[in-house]
Amino acid sequence: MWKRQEHGLPNGHTGSGSPTPRGTPEPNDRPTPAIHGATVNIGQSVVMKGELTGSEDLVIDGQVEGTITLQNHLLTIGPSAKIKANMSAKSVVVVGHAHGNITATDKIEIRENGSVDGDISAPRVTIAEGAHFRGSVDMQTPPPAEPASQKTRGGNPSPTQRR
Repeated sequence: MWKRQEHGLPNGHTGSGSPTPRGTPEPNDRPTPAIHGATVNIGQSVVMKGELTGSEDLVIDGQVEGTITLQNHLLTIGPSAKIKANMSAKSVVVVGHAHGNITATDKIEIRENGSVDGDISAPRVTIAEGAHFRGSVDMQTPPPAEPASQKTRGGNPSPTQRR
């Protein structure tokens, strides 16, 4: 495992005046377990082709080609990203370049330097001044679910429905 030096101090020194004993991991060296609300980053040098799915928020700064599906999570297309994929997520924020259709159950936001070539579909859409967008926009909201109190049971109408 690589251990980076902080502020020019040699390995084993934390800057507190006393060195950390060799072999004792510092708190920042331990892997962080995936927890609810975690965000995964795909760096600038990463190139992926195929199907990308997940159950965490995702920030992409590299290149992805294929499909991206993040149900109930946030997808962020970072400033260095070059995406050629159909994307589906709860919310999508585009700061880099995306080529493909984007579907979100909550909102899509194309920021100032963001670029989208493809159709977008979400109940809420924001396109900032200076952003590039070429495609169609569908902002239809899905029909609201029928409340359980108004559903009929066993095919018999409720007392308020009988008249």
